[in-house]
Amino acid sequence: MKPVEIDPQLPVWKQKIERFVNHPKVQHIIVFLIVLNAALLGLETSPVVMQAFGPELVMLDHAILAVFIVEIVLLIAARGLKFFTDPWCVFDLVVVGIAVIPATESFSVLRALRVLRVLRLINKIESMRVVVSGLLNSLPSLASVAGLTLIIFYVFSVMATNLFGHDFPELFGGMGDSAFTLFQVMTLEGWSEGVARPIMEKMPQAWIFFLVFIMISTFVVVNMFIAVIVDSLNNLEKDTTKIKNEERGIQQDVTALRQQVADQKKDLDELKSLLKEQLSRSK
Repeated sequence: MKPVEIDPQLPVWKQKIERFVNHPKVQHIIVFLIVLNAALLGLETSPVVMQAFGPELVMLDHAILAVFIVEIVLLIAARGLKFFTDPWCVFDLVVVGIAVIPATESFSVLRALRVLRVLRLINKIESMRVVVSGLLNSLPSLASVAGLTLIIFYVFSVMATNLFGHDFPELFGGMGDSAFTLFQVMTLEGWSEGVARPIMEKMPQAWIFFLVFIMISTFVVVNMFIAVIVDSLNNLEKDTTKIKNEERGIQQDVTALRQQVADQKKDLDELKSLLKEQLSRSK
């Protein structure tokens, strides 16, 4: 876990809260509680377990939730409005806040959303944060790939509707049906027996259409998605390494400056002592 830099201009009591909440041991306990809470939510889905240990599991779940609430309250007290400028802190606040809202009939869906608390691991584990940051940074490039995918689907949907719509209206009767069928073909789920072979019995050359579509959509477009994400992660890793090297260089410069200041202070002390000796001799 990456240590959090504490603003030295904060009041002392706020600095103490920051150091306590972000202490490695405290953060390890929080991570353990997140994993334990996720396991408890899974156990609560079992009628047998709930019948045997229901009250105990609910009590333990509430206790863990109380710890999460205390952590967030302490961070808000220490950081003030700056807490809400950190997207990860806001994410934690929303996830924990969902669990606080009573799961009444009108908010019954919130009970299912309690499992979102396990997503707090993303904020606590640095490697997960790097992966999520890489995915978010790749969104602009992924939008271009998604646009290309839509164009490919549109072109092949029009072609499939014109080629097979008359004889196979249940699969290619319209643009919507054609797009859905082609999506099934792209996933390679039952495309041969359910789509291609029935059409090929009537149109033997139809295999050319499906082979070209699968080659373009499945093997090219999907690999483009993967390539964009991997490239974004690599760029993020390079930027992180560059920042770490710059921080290491700054720390070395600061250390050298401190050593120079210490040497100069030592020289000044020696000069003061010499001046005092000369003054005492002149008297």
